[in-house]
Amino acid sequence: MNLSVTFILLLSFLSLYDCNDAPQGCMDKQRVMGILRQMEKFLKGQEIRFTEGLRIMKSKLTNLQNSVSKFPQADQSLSQSSCPPLVAPANGRKFGSKYLLGHEVHFTCSQGFRLVGPVTRVCQENGTWSGATASCKDVSMCSSNPCQNGGTCVEALNKYKCTCPYNWSGSQCQYQTQTDVNECEVYKADRGGPLCVHACVNVPGSYHCSCPTGYKLLADGRSCEDVDECLTQQHNCSRGSTCINTGGGFQCVSPECPPAHANASYVKTSPLQCERNPCPMESRSCPLAAKTISYHYLSLPSNLRTPATLFRMATASAPGRPGPDSLRFGIASGGDSRSLFVMQRSDRQTGELILVQPLRGPQELSVEVEMSEYAERSFQAKHLARVTLLVSPYEF
Repeated sequence: MNLSVTFILLLSFLSLYDCNDAPQGCMDKQRVMGILRQMEKFLKGQEIRFTEGLRIMKSKLTNLQNSVSKFPQADQSLSQSSCPPLVAPANGRKFGSKYLLGHEVHFTCSQGFRLVGPVTRVCQENGTWSGATASCKDVSMCSSNPCQNGGTCVEALNKYKCTCPYNWSGSQCQYQTQTDVNECEVYKADRGGPLCVHACVNVPGSYHCSCPTGYKLLADGRSCEDVDECLTQQHNCSRGSTCINTGGGFQCVSPECPPAHANASYVKTSPLQCERNPCPMESRSCPLAAKTISYHYLSLPSNLRTPATLFRMATASAPGRPGPDSLRFGIASGGDSRSLFVMQRSDRQTGELILVQPLRGPQELSVEVEMSEYAERSFQAKHLARVTLLVSPYEF
């Protein structure tokens, strides 16, 4: 029973009291009735406030229930801000150690294996990784069945070889050999290069390599090597001349010292060297002439890779005598071929003649290089070397 009902019953009870029976009591009754009406108004106000407070409390309780019901969803969102860890595939590697939203993980395989699946996986908003699981599979060179016409594929490290049945040949058993196959042409088509260093000769059912005159075939059956006629005494050079081996042949040389000039004369001290005779005391030009002249012959293959050091020139002091303070090196002469060479110092006592452009043979050319000695910035002596290049027509 609420307060309003209780108050109404109280008013009904007082209304049964008759004012005619007791006037003084009637005044008291009216006073009481007034108080009770004030109380009624107060109680009605309290009841309204109580009802409003109850409504507000119910609304807050509903909001609280709704908030509590969202907690599991929030936890789920929190758990979905990262993805589960990934491991590297067997025989492979994984790059990336963070598994947060938007991060990437990459995969590679070891040599001899190929990657099956995505190279990259990304952590998605739903807490899962994009793509399927990556794995590394063994690379089988024979899996594509490269051997044709019943050939058997035999695997090796990162390569394969086809064993061909009778009447078939080629790297993939693609050529029928019921008639003779030109192995020289087959090899060139398959490998993109010649089978022999010099010449490939096809013969029925086989082939053989040949070398030019003056060369011999090596044990591999394909390469050629120059025969040194001078070393093996297969030359016909006369006494007093020197045998110089060249690519595919030899030359007999007997260089002569230059004629006397400006009080400078020379004498041959070895088959390939001349020395200047002592200069007259009164001569000023003689000391400026080369003190020694040496002759050098170099055999080169055609199209030698450049830059290539061909010749070194150095000085040596006699025991107990001080050497020169400094040396200067240069190209003395060579005509149009001077642009093919440079002369530079390799250390304090040595200069180098360097070929800077490839030479195509056959050809023969010469260049003169000089070395000047100085002591206390004063010229002492000059040495001249004449270098002759004998370029073979072959690149081996």
